[in-house]
Amino acid sequence: MRFLVFAGVAALSLLSLFGAVYSWWFLLPFAGFAYLTGLGVYDVTQNRHSILRNYPVIGHMRFLFEGIRPEIRQYLIESDQDEEPFSRDKRSIIYQRAKGVEDKRPFGTRERVYDSGYEWITHSVVPTHIEDTDFRVSIGGEHCKNPYDASIYNISAMSFGALSANAIMALNIGARKGRFAHDTGEGGISRYHTQGGGDLIYEVGSGYFGCRTLDGRFDVAKFRDQAANPQVKMIELKLSQGAKPGHGGMLPASKISEEIAEARGIPMGQDCISPAAHPEFSTPIGMMEFIATLRENGDGKPVGFKLCIGHRREFMCIVKAMLETGVVPDFIVVDGKEGGTGAAPLEFANHMGMPLIEGLTFAHNTLRGVGLRDKLKIGASGKVVTAFDMAKVLALGADWANSARGFMFAVGCIQAQACHTNHCPVGVATQDPLRQRALDVTRKSERVFRFHKNTLRALGEMTGAAGLDHPGKFLPHHLLMREADRDMVTGQEIYPYLPEGFLLREEEDKFGYLLRWNRARADDFKPVDTSYV
Repeated sequence: MRFLVFAGVAALSLLSLFGAVYSWWFLLPFAGFAYLTGLGVYDVTQNRHSILRNYPVIGHMRFLFEGIRPEIRQYLIESDQDEEPFSRDKRSIIYQRAKGVEDKRPFGTRERVYDSGYEWITHSVVPTHIEDTDFRVSIGGEHCKNPYDASIYNISAMSFGALSANAIMALNIGARKGRFAHDTGEGGISRYHTQGGGDLIYEVGSGYFGCRTLDGRFDVAKFRDQAANPQVKMIELKLSQGAKPGHGGMLPASKISEEIAEARGIPMGQDCISPAAHPEFSTPIGMMEFIATLRENGDGKPVGFKLCIGHRREFMCIVKAMLETGVVPDFIVVDGKEGGTGAAPLEFANHMGMPLIEGLTFAHNTLRGVGLRDKLKIGASGKVVTAFDMAKVLALGADWANSARGFMFAVGCIQAQACHTNHCPVGVATQDPLRQRALDVTRKSERVFRFHKNTLRALGEMTGAAGLDHPGKFLPHHLLMREADRDMVTGQEIYPYLPEGFLLREEEDKFGYLLRWNRARADDFKPVDTSYV
């Protein structure tokens, strides 16, 4: 039975050849069956795939279905609530808002409102009406000469090289139309960022792309030139990212085009290394001194850093260094481990790094504990694509939110999850010129603009329903969660705002903040007590 199909196509090829004696039309099926027969001969003689040796010809069906499994699942099998990693419900709402079509749903919620984990926002019997939903936050502390009046919803870091030229242009033009910011990612400022004319957040990663020496160290003169670009509104030092925290990267020489080399400031013909750690500093105080250098040469623009929280004590080391040096960044972006547009090792994507909510609340409360929370702003990034997602992170301590994949969907991504193969079917995450020409910059930039505008409009409606006049006024008690099938708790019970200055006063807390604070030090990322991290 295992060889039945193989024997069948062999027999049919002989019959077709015999039939060709009477009519040349039989040569057509003969060609097809002869090819399958030859394939079967190859299958039983090769030693690479066991399944093909045991099931010649028919065994190829296994590889065919395996290849189209994601599409079969996405279009035929998964429910509207399955997150793989974004549910159809969330993708649909993004597409609808980006296209400017009806985004309302009939017949009530499909959420299981009595199941554990369900969340909701409390509303008021005296809702307010908010006319202007272009919500903004001023970023820049007392040492910042040119603070930035930012939207509370911006495009998170995605580099040119990871995304196509057309995708970068569409995102940046959309950002210009909507007056929100576009993070460059660590790949530097490309010509496609500047062609769009939109506001940029210049991300400085461990490879120092766009501001590096030939041997990969930081070049202050090149950085000064980049920071002077009028499109650049903020400078962001990247420590880690949610997709693969603590992991470096390499762009092989074969994938480095002239445009990528130009944006990154790297030579052609050589592998491009992004080290896991920054070469310019290795201690918390050293990091603050480097931030001071960025501030001194950053044209007076806000300077901050981005990280995915790992060892919580290490974040406290950074905060202690702020107190000791007096260098307080203008902002911190907390990236959740659920974030990630780039490819990452499976173990890193699944089991490395802290999810956004826990990372955000820890950073927020640590800064409150030392009296620094009012001196800087916090951004939040990690699957923030709806108005409720934004309301939740704002309630738990963020001042604004970033989204990468939300804007990728707006620009045309269909969640094919082929970003790392260069075979993106819609031209978003590819450098193939034929594939990326499918992405029309004019149309897609309009979708980016509409997605941002309509999401903020929905946030304004939720804010008004809660009786507030600005989403920045959401607090943990506005958020309710079902902890078990019949029990509900407020956000204040699970993620409370801890008292201002409690760490400096050495007040005990039930979450272990003081324990870690006492083990953190400003001069080293190593703990005072090395028994555990």
